[in-house]
Formats: sequence, structure tokens, C-alpha cells
Amino acid sequence: MSEDQPADDRPVPPASAVGRSIEEFVQQLRGFTDRARTAAGSVPSRLSLPALPSPPGAMSAAQLRAVAEMVAAQRASIGGMRAQLEAFDQQLVVLERVLEPLVEWSGTWARLEEAVGDLVRRDGGGTAPPPA
Repeated sequence: MSEDQPADDRPVPPASAVGRSIEEFVQQLRGFTDRARTAAGSVPSRLSLPALPSPPGAMSAAQLRAVAEMVAAQRASIGGMRAQLEAFDQQLVVLERVLEPLVEWSGTWARLEEAVGDLVRRDGGGTAPPPA
């Protein structure tokens, strides 16, 4: 393998060939821009480009301002939701406090019914109720 060829066996073009191809590319690019400039100059003046409503920078600033306002509104909305959730949580705390004695009372009542049922079955569960 020689120093002129890379490891993948493709020949390296001489430096003069690379320089020549870059010069040709630059000349082609200059020719294209010259032709484009000539063509643009020959466009009739009655054909004009439409005017933009405002400069693109101003549109971008207005869009950013709208996004910032939207974000602020969403954050305010989240703040409102937090307040509603806090109020709801406080209501649930009160409900839990109300339910605690009811749960305790219900358990006591269930034990009382069970004890009375056991007493009735032991004393004479096999007799029929008295006629009314």
C-alpha cells in the first residue's frame, strides 16, 4: 500500500485536481447568481412581492408574548385548582371526623345484636313467638 492511497483502496486525487474542481464549482455558482440577478432585474415592475403584515421579528415577539401569557394563565388556573383541591381535602377531613364515631357506634351495635341473639338462642330459641 502506498502513501497516496487510503486504506479503502480508493485513489486520492492530486491536490491540483481538487483545487480545480473547487474553482469550477465557484465559477458555476457565480454564473448562476449572475443569471439569477439578470432574470430578477428583467421582471416587470408591476409584479411586486406581497407586503408582509409586520416584520418577522415583530411577529415572533408577538407570538412569544402570546405563549408567555398562555403559560401565566395556565399557572393561574393550576393555582385555582390547588385552592379547590385544598378545600375538598378539608371537607374530606371533616367527613372522616364525622364517620369515625359512626363506625365505632356501628361496631358496638353489631356486637350488641350478636350478644342479644346469643342470649335469645340460649334461653329458648326453639319456642315459637307468642300469638298476637
